[in-house]
Amino acid sequence: MRNVVIGFIGTVLDQGRRRSWRPSVQICANPEFPVDRLELLHDHRNLRLAEKVARDIVALSPQTEVRLVDMELDNPWDFQEVYGKLYDFAESYGFDEDREHYYVHLTTGTHVAQICWFLLTESRHIPACLLQSGPPRGKSSPNSTIDIIDLDLARYNALQRRFEAAAREHSYMLRGGIPTRNAAFHSMIERLEQVVTRSDEPVLLVGEAGVGKTTLARRIHELKLQRRRIKGRLVQVNCAGLQGPQAMAALFGQRRNVVGLAGTERSGFISEAEGGVLFLDNIDLLPQAEQGLLLDALESGSYYPVGSDTAQSCRFHLIAATSRDLSVLAQQGIMRPDLLARLALWVFHLPPLRNRREDMEAELAYELEEAERSLGCKIGFNVDARARYLHFARDPAMAWTGNYRDLSASARRLCTLAERGRITLPMVEAEITTLTRQWSAVQRDDDLALLAEILPDPAGVDEFDRAQLAAVVRACREASSLSAAGRRLFAVSRQGKASQNDADRLRKYLARFGLNWEMLASSA
Repeated sequence: MRNVVIGFIGTVLDQGRRRSWRPSVQICANPEFPVDRLELLHDHRNLRLAEKVARDIVALSPQTEVRLVDMELDNPWDFQEVYGKLYDFAESYGFDEDREHYYVHLTTGTHVAQICWFLLTESRHIPACLLQSGPPRGKSSPNSTIDIIDLDLARYNALQRRFEAAAREHSYMLRGGIPTRNAAFHSMIERLEQVVTRSDEPVLLVGEAGVGKTTLARRIHELKLQRRRIKGRLVQVNCAGLQGPQAMAALFGQRRNVVGLAGTERSGFISEAEGGVLFLDNIDLLPQAEQGLLLDALESGSYYPVGSDTAQSCRFHLIAATSRDLSVLAQQGIMRPDLLARLALWVFHLPPLRNRREDMEAELAYELEEAERSLGCKIGFNVDARARYLHFARDPAMAWTGNYRDLSASARRLCTLAERGRITLPMVEAEITTLTRQWSAVQRDDDLALLAEILPDPAGVDEFDRAQLAAVVRACREASSLSAAGRRLFAVSRQGKASQNDADRLRKYLARFGLNWEMLASSA
């Protein structure tokens, strides 16, 4: 295979005035790297120098063929011109990779030319390796030095392993340092790491309550700080609190002129997240008006604080989280379809704990360490107690309805009650009883659990009324308006009535329990 070197003439270095080393000449005279052909690029102003360099190369290396390539550059520092001329040269060259190895000489030429060489070589428009030469390192080594860089990293396995190790470290960081044996979860975390380190588009985390959406958002923020994607802080907002007339001001800020009193101005969560991450938990609870303005801010990069006539620019990375199916909520008119489409670019589904039972041992060890740090003491399992707990935790019949919250609470109870720093088998049996009772209670009376979200004393409602009221609450949460809920609930009886005021009937029914439509809609 013949070696072909392509490079610009060195308008300063190749004259040899400042030092005896002339890169274009001496690269061809290196016995350890025979050059069969040198493509020497020059313009008309440096033709005489190019001809002299060609003669000197032939004198030192008769086997080297020197081709002078006229490339006229009006401004060798103009990126667009240099890239265009080199691109045209590459397209018309006619590379023969079966017979020749190609090398691009980076030592000569402007910085702009070097960047263009790199881009064209990396994109394989020029099927070459990069070659960098240097002066001899002393009398013991009279030949010029040569470093060859293969951009496919085939010769740089150690460097590639370093990149791979860094990627594993970032994925490990997103998992909180907890190893996983779950292939699906591992794949999801790796994909998430790729996205958040390469893109600033919104990320949507979907999963049941307690699967770690908030914790993962914090780790994403830390990772983006490490990778210098952001400089700002993490602003965490639960959209359940963004209700009523103050929601707009809380999210977008408010000017003093709205009320006219000092101290009434607010910066707003979006302003606080400038240059950082805005984490909107339970984004399905964000009111419709705020959803629309949030979408505008994401797409335009600006927004209007309440009371302001001047747009304020914004740059933040949005992480949203929900435990519900937003596509269903969009069909019901609760979630804006246009905002959902914006959030749907990167969606990550976090699996519940019961779907990762093979990781239960590692997760338990992590929760024990967290409890130990909190309590300030060392806690350990007796062997039989540890085996019993893990057997219980991995049992497919165990619900783990609260996911990591259940596991964290369980570990803290065990550590707090551990005498002399040891968790015993009787303690584990008692904890198992506590968890199974807790899960059974939740599963046995879903209606009571639902009413507990909106009533101060759900147990005070007659059992006869619980099922009916729970059905009404669910219908109201799934409907887009009070009237729509009424039409659904009274679909049969309304047909025989002359006046079909379903909204009024539903309003009166809710009033019996001290409820109204607004309360149910905001608690959805």
